[in-house]
Amino acid sequence: MIHRASQLFLPTLRDDPADAEAVSHKLLVRGGFIRQVSAGLWTFMPLGWRVHRKIEQIVREEMNAIGGQEMLMPVLTPAELWETTGRIKIPELFRVEGTPYILPMTHEETVTFHAREIQSYKQLPQLWYHFSVKDRNEPRPRGGLLRVRAFIMKDAYSFDRDEEGVKQSFEANREAYKTIFARCELETYDVLAESGIMGGKFSIDFLAPSGSGENVLVRCENGDYAADGDIAQAVPRAVTFPETLVSPEEVSTPGVTTCEALADFLGIDLAATSKAMPVTKPDGSLVLALVRGDDRLSEMKLYDAIPGDSRPSTDEEIRAAFGASGGSLGPVGFSGEVIADEMLREGQFVAGANKDGVHLRGVQAGRDFEPRFADLREPKEGDRCPIDGGTLHFQVAVEVGHIFNFGSFYSRPLDATFLDEDGQEKPLLGGSYGIGPGRVMAAIVEQHNDEKGIAWPRSVAPYDVHLVALPGAEEIAAQAAEALSSAGLDVLLDDRDLRAGEKFADADIIGCPVRVTAGKKSLDDGMVDVRNRTTGEDRRLVDGPQETIQRAGVRRDGRGSHERDRRHLPRACDEDRPVRRLPQPSRARQPSRAVERRCEDARRRARGRAGALPRVPAARHHRTARGDARAHRPLVPASGVGARRCQTPKTVSDTAHRQSILNAACLICVYSSME
Repeated sequence: MIHRASQLFLPTLRDDPADAEAVSHKLLVRGGFIRQVSAGLWTFMPLGWRVHRKIEQIVREEMNAIGGQEMLMPVLTPAELWETTGRIKIPELFRVEGTPYILPMTHEETVTFHAREIQSYKQLPQLWYHFSVKDRNEPRPRGGLLRVRAFIMKDAYSFDRDEEGVKQSFEANREAYKTIFARCELETYDVLAESGIMGGKFSIDFLAPSGSGENVLVRCENGDYAADGDIAQAVPRAVTFPETLVSPEEVSTPGVTTCEALADFLGIDLAATSKAMPVTKPDGSLVLALVRGDDRLSEMKLYDAIPGDSRPSTDEEIRAAFGASGGSLGPVGFSGEVIADEMLREGQFVAGANKDGVHLRGVQAGRDFEPRFADLREPKEGDRCPIDGGTLHFQVAVEVGHIFNFGSFYSRPLDATFLDEDGQEKPLLGGSYGIGPGRVMAAIVEQHNDEKGIAWPRSVAPYDVHLVALPGAEEIAAQAAEALSSAGLDVLLDDRDLRAGEKFADADIIGCPVRVTAGKKSLDDGMVDVRNRTTGEDRRLVDGPQETIQRAGVRRDGRGSHERDRRHLPRACDEDRPVRRLPQPSRARQPSRAVERRCEDARRRARGRAGALPRVPAARHHRTARGDARAHRPLVPASGVGARRCQTPKTVSDTAHRQSILNAACLICVYSSME
């Protein structure tokens, strides 16, 4: 396929958007891939939609490979289904005012509604998936495609008869996701995660390390532990608590309301203090959560430890329950439930006395108050791995996939049951598997970029080749694009009436894997400039077009497979003519002076011709010294290291000569990039 840049809408920009912080946000806008309609609402422009569709196709192929069946469910969903499962209260849910409908962010309720048609265990397992627009009432959209209000998502749903089947479906989808991200050349880690509002029991996030993102990837240096920062476990540094008091003692701390200020005031280690956070449960009662003063409380872990929909307590609720304001709260004397972090199980620490401006020294869990212990702290730099004690590394990451088992969370309230082989009615057990192609696209850009722009992996690039036509070489470049297209490649032919520098800048920001420059001067010199976008390597290549096509393993009808291309690339089509990989001057044979003179004479004759030139004659066959018949090809003369013996027929035209160079170089560079 060939697309001419002169006929495409390519709204590239030279400067970053003023409000952009994420690298992917900046580059996708500058490259003309996306445009913002409103906060959190984005349009995929022609280039961006090509990338999105390629990611979709990779996902589709891998889902089909594990038995997935594609379908399409409506965006508009009856609110009744969500009321039945209890998820109607989710604050991010879009509601259609004045109607009994909602715009869901996931389709668990809808797909379970359809699963009610499953009657027998003989119809199980099932795996259904679809690509559809999702809506989320995101209060703070940001990061370009990283946090939006409307997005396309592939969500898949499995249904099984027992836990063993659920486990098999989960692992099949997990492996499929690994393959998807590998094909997209996206570095990801599958880590333990939280299901949150989805109602799952076992949950895995796929996190892609990046310079931007809202997740933190925590992993051990030894490779035996990885988790999302929200639920990661870690062993903090050891702390020696200085207090050995028989009972807590009050100390006046006027104006001290933070742990840092308290540690400075008392001259103690920050880890010997404690933080208190009151939480209000649905029934109105308060729970006090405690962590060490040098730790941060993980709200995700806290709300997991408290059943029901809890929330931070208000100032009025705190004053009524404790008799003091925040900054002076503590567990001693509090009549409600106390949940303490595991790190407070031993030793004595300083806590609030539930009196403004007063704290207690020598507080000890189990003696002065009876807590329920849980892991409540966020891991941090300096912590050790809970498995082997290795160093933990922390990276900002983007969540690009999420899979979890939801068991009978949806099937029981929606009455989705089946008859087992013993005739008993049982609820369907389900799993959910989501990928956002837009987020994958942004994560790829986060990992594949440089100071000039995007460097797309070939599997998702908008085009395989960006062919830049310079003045005087437009017609030849167009014919070369046809040759590439016939070989099964997608080509962006930049035939716009712009300066060379502008075309090169656009090629860098757009980021196709290979850029070929067709210029009259370089073609006159018998060379074509080729750049690998990923490595930045520049080459000047020479070859014959038929030899190149054969070497690449592409049939003349252009339908050779890319896998076959890669396998055949290292082979020479003639036993005595090995494949040259430029630049390798140390391995190349030095041409004789006679050969160099003939090549230079041929170049001078080519540059000196003018007017109409004869057409290229049909290939003639001659018999070599080895006795095998070969087609006589017009070989391109080249001087210097790496030149071949060559003899340019006098009947070959300049135009055909240049065309041969360009076609060959294009094919060489493209298939070399597939290695």
